[in-house]
Amino acid sequence: MNLKKIKLFAIDSDGVVLNDTYSPAIKIFVESLGVNYSPLIERSVWGSPQVTAGHNLSLACKLPYSGEKVINDFFKTRDNYLRDHPVEVFPDIESTLALLHSTGARMTCYGGRNKEYSFDKFLKPFENYFDKEMPYIDINAFRPGMYEIVKEKFNLNFDEVVFIDDINRVAEVCKVLGSGFIGVPASMPHNFQREEMINTGVKYMVNRFTEITENLIHEVDESLFSAALWK
Repeated sequence: MNLKKIKLFAIDSDGVVLNDTYSPAIKIFVESLGVNYSPLIERSVWGSPQVTAGHNLSLACKLPYSGEKVINDFFKTRDNYLRDHPVEVFPDIESTLALLHSTGARMTCYGGRNKEYSFDKFLKPFENYFDKEMPYIDINAFRPGMYEIVKEKFNLNFDEVVFIDDINRVAEVCKVLGSGFIGVPASMPHNFQREEMINTGVKYMVNRFTEITENLIHEVDESLFSAALWK
């Protein structure tokens, strides 16, 4: 594939190539405390650094505890959720990974847990598609992480990177930076991400990672090349 602009695809792990096991657990956690799950809770908790997420959960649920304690309690809720809903790799992702790899652009994966948990445990069979030096980046300490991935990890221009993510917060950051973005909006009944991506002005969305096509990649590349992606 002859791309004019894209030099890196950065793929979120949870919710894009792995099933989302975080937003359902957030919903269970807040509702167990008598609080309604809302767009504000989804935005302020999901995709935040862990202690910040705990602090925001504490505020939303009016808890008298530190962010560290609350996030630890939340992970207990998630562990219970995982008993019936384990983390799984979405089916048929390899063909799409191969397609992205065939462009000649580098590929990395990112998420809020360490490489051993998120990448080695689930995505090891696909590691040959990802960058040899940085196949996975743990962004928990510097979420949302787009600036750091582009500038500090890969030393690229913002418009040379396409992020593929399921939450609108990433789309908002990409819009400000001028980076590419393909939305795979979280689509469980309780999620609010598709509507928020539409409001942000995301032009390119798919229902699942495997719906990314060669034509879509070329469209995104052309939009970045002509500086029209966020106009």
